[in-house]
Amino acid sequence: MPGSGTDLHFRGRLACLNRRHSPNGGCARAMMLRTSFLIVWANLALAIAGLSPVSAETRRVVLLFDERVELPGLSLLDAEFVHTLQAHSPDPVEVYREPMDLSRFGSNTYKSALREFLHTKYAEKKIDVAVAVMAPAFEFLSRYGEMIFPGASIVFCGLDRKQLGTQSLPANWYGVLVKREFAPTLEIVLRLHPKTKEVVVVSGTSEFDDTILAAARNEFWVYESQSRVAFTYLYDRPFKSLLSTISHLPSDTIILFTTLFQDGAGKPFVSHEAVERISATANVPVYGFTDQYLGRGIVGGRLYSFVAHGADTARLVLRVLSGDAPPVAVSEVSGNKLMFDWRQMQRWGISENSLPPDAEIVFREFTFWQTYAWQMALIFGVILLQAGLISRFLYEQRRRRYAEVQSRQRMSELARINRFSTAGELTASIAHEINQPLGAIQTNAETMELMLRSPSPDIDEIKEITADIRRDQERASEVIRRLRSMLRRAPFELSDIDLNELVRETEDFLSALAVSRQVELSSSIAPMPLPIRADHIQLQQVILNLIVNAMDAMADMPKAERKIVIRTARIDRFAEVSVSDTGPGIPPDKAKQVFKPFFTTKAQGMGIGLSIARTIIEAHSGRIWADNQTTGGAVFHISLPLA
Repeated sequence: MPGSGTDLHFRGRLACLNRRHSPNGGCARAMMLRTSFLIVWANLALAIAGLSPVSAETRRVVLLFDERVELPGLSLLDAEFVHTLQAHSPDPVEVYREPMDLSRFGSNTYKSALREFLHTKYAEKKIDVAVAVMAPAFEFLSRYGEMIFPGASIVFCGLDRKQLGTQSLPANWYGVLVKREFAPTLEIVLRLHPKTKEVVVVSGTSEFDDTILAAARNEFWVYESQSRVAFTYLYDRPFKSLLSTISHLPSDTIILFTTLFQDGAGKPFVSHEAVERISATANVPVYGFTDQYLGRGIVGGRLYSFVAHGADTARLVLRVLSGDAPPVAVSEVSGNKLMFDWRQMQRWGISENSLPPDAEIVFREFTFWQTYAWQMALIFGVILLQAGLISRFLYEQRRRRYAEVQSRQRMSELARINRFSTAGELTASIAHEINQPLGAIQTNAETMELMLRSPSPDIDEIKEITADIRRDQERASEVIRRLRSMLRRAPFELSDIDLNELVRETEDFLSALAVSRQVELSSSIAPMPLPIRADHIQLQQVILNLIVNAMDAMADMPKAERKIVIRTARIDRFAEVSVSDTGPGIPPDKAKQVFKPFFTTKAQGMGIGLSIARTIIEAHSGRIWADNQTTGGAVFHISLPLA
């Protein structure tokens, strides 16, 4: 090639031969210069080559899961494994995932077909490491790993020491064992619930369920032998029966959930879905042992962490990929974390102060002030800036408040006058009812006086007149007795009364008022007695108030349409009385306000009658509510427990 280093060197040597007799030795110097040039050129070429990027080799890792990857525990492990692997690997890493889904497809035919499928799929891929996640995947690769992934190293995780057993491993096999711990969670549970007398352990009947339950029972044996707490193991029941049992446990009981992949009837379950239903149904707290159940109903515990286990497995794979094989092929790491669900703590009244200091609380719901701290700080800053302007109006505001107080006082006086007016109207009706027997007594007395003046008075007729006078006197006395009973001041006192008799007495008491207001007052009394424990005077006040309110509501109705019906009935273990009218009813937008203090739809009402009624009924362990009838008018219900 013209101009190349070799060509220059060749032409230089020819020139030296032609000038070998030169007295100044210029040829030797020229050769030295050319040699130096060649050395510099070579070094520069090597330096440029060193700066050029060298394409790194892509490493390939296959994750073989025994189940679907989207299951919570495997999903947590997978996400942390991939994150740790790719964050710390010096080379590009391709990760492949293969879910075996053995809980739904576990036949030998399926496994054989899966073996052939994976062998064909990865035939043209050089797999560096195959990771077996959980014991079934470990067993599968033990049989077919060399066939499917020839030359690949095998790393396993998700097994405990007992599942691994004493089997020897090939030279290129490595693993991270799970250290399952159950006693630490139980110890924390007993500390949080010192009154616990019984622990109910919930599990399933699958092979994996049996393995986990056996490990738990082995750790709980110490507590049973020391009689610290009693244990009940629920593992062989159909799921529906299990839910029924745990919904009626004594209050001094705690539930520990291990796993449940198959119930006592042989029905398969997804364990995290099962624990959700168990926690929602149970009437006592539920604790667990793995972090995949946190957020699905368990309170918490010393939980085996899928996240930590995924990170430990990824670090082992990184060592295998780098060629730095660990000194011990199988390691056992405790990745348990003390974690609690804040929402379940609130549900069961567990104080944060009672937790161990290293406990981690998740799903904490922050208060409004914690969530919007800087927004509230900004608002307060604006308020402070406006304080100077607001101060100018303080004097006027004070005067306005004084005027409002004066106005409320005037309204209070008017309300007091209104109460006297209502009492006077009721007293007038009672007086009218009393005047009738008094007038009859006067007439009978005058008649008897005339008869006694006759020469031969009729003694039998005088006896009849005397009997009439006595009956009228008793009638007037009964009216006065009822009025005094209603108006007398007495402390709250419960006694055995018949609700039917109380309603009849109140109806008789208001019959005169109903006549004066031209209201048809009727009743439908239950045929059987309704015994209750109540204060006679206060309960009568409530019923009287409802009837008078109904009369007021129909004041503008035509006379023929003014009807009030009082009904009593027995509904389950409660006695109910209702007062219905044919008035305009309760406005839909006011239905929830009728029992609030000072709410009224009357032009001259105070709005405290129904509020007082509600207070009285609640003091009797009952309830009062109002509805509108489909035929028009309102109906008020009172429900009281039967004695």
